[in-house]
Amino acid sequence: MRVKFSEQESKAENIIAGRNPVREALKAGRAINKVLVAGMPVGPLKEILLLARERGVPVQQVQRVHLDRLSPGITHQGVVAMAAAGRYVSVEDILQRAGTAEPFLLLLDEITDPHNLGAILRTAEAAGAHGVIIPRHRSAGLTPAVGRASAGAVEYLPVARVANLSRTIEYLQQKGIWVVGAEGSAGDLLWDVRLDGPIALAIGGEDKGLGRLVREKCDLLVRLPMAGRVNSLNASVAAALLAYEVVRQRRRAGNGRISGR
Repeated sequence: MRVKFSEQESKAENIIAGRNPVREALKAGRAINKVLVAGMPVGPLKEILLLARERGVPVQQVQRVHLDRLSPGITHQGVVAMAAAGRYVSVEDILQRAGTAEPFLLLLDEITDPHNLGAILRTAEAAGAHGVIIPRHRSAGLTPAVGRASAGAVEYLPVARVANLSRTIEYLQQKGIWVVGAEGSAGDLLWDVRLDGPIALAIGGEDKGLGRLVREKCDLLVRLPMAGRVNSLNASVAAALLAYEVVRQRRRAGNGRISGR
């Protein structure tokens, strides 16, 4: 059933302003990146916050002036929702999409830059990945900026948003998927290991790389060769190099098993 939002919905492509529009968007299951509130969560605002938490949508308290800037000329009533550019799916949906093929996923740990996330989605779709998994917190979401940076890939590539990335890794491992993390201090170069079976590539954020818990959960860590003075690459560049090494090895081996299985 399609939900018609009131005229209070902002003309900005990812802003929903006002208590009723935000409440109805949450009830309808619309993909929301986060809800911003100003003031004390009492009355209708408290109901909205409870609904957001039930839906697993992050809530952030901000100054009223911030909401004024986000929704100029609109009576926001102390609440604004940031709608996603596309809908999120479940991890199970992504695995189902793989069908009988060996799954090829990307796990993104705290990629906060929308342009980096969009570029990674574009690469993942082009490389034939079955989907991308991002954490619910401390990560860019499917905003219009991400959609633009992905050059339309967000319309075709399933993206799951999860509460706990390390637990998701455990779930994938139970499904027989090998989780390989990109880590600058790893002993193995990316082309010295086999990456041609069911695989999830874990890529860390722009500044810190993989978080400790995610890194420890990985089955294997690999690094990219760095011959210059710069000691790291942009996250989207690293993701592209790793993804296409998977593509190369799969084509060469005909989806053979990963070494160590």
